Amino acid sequence: MGSGKTSVGRKLAGELQLEFFDSDHEIERRTGANIPTIFDIEGEAGFRKREAIVIDELSAKSNIVLATGGGAVLNAQNRAHLRARGTVIYLRASADELYERTARDRNRPLLQTDDPRARIVELLQQREPLYLETADLNVHTGRQSVQKVVREIIQQLHKLGQA
Repeated sequence: MGSGKTSVGRKLAGELQLEFFDSDHEIERRTGANIPTIFDIEGEAGFRKREAIVIDELSAKSNIVLATGGGAVLNAQNRAHLRARGTVIYLRASADELYERTARDRNRPLLQTDDPRARIVELLQQREPLYLETADLNVHTGRQSVQKVVREIIQQLHKLGQA
């Protein structure tokens, strides 16, 4: 959450001349509701069911760049689909960096707490082992520009013979 998946994914797709998809945006398009509304009505469990369907469908496509929501790795089936069907890139950032990027964003239901930074730390502790297990590449986004992150990803993809 806040690592730059959508911005980096969109730019990477452009550089590689591939189609770009964002699973959260696809869920919003299909439901006609934003993510916070889906969370309000269906809870996180309902959202995760929708997310799994979308990730299954999108990850089956060829020659795309797919940005998933940060919690997509919580579902073992999502992890399996992503690993088997493509190259998975984990965009890493510290809790402080993520907090800075998301502090004023009200469109993140999991951060609507009294202490969003503590929630980010909790989410990272829960999810990072799954990100590391799933990812083929790890790229620290830090304070780098989107363009610099994309260049690093492309260099790493070239080393793997995938770009």
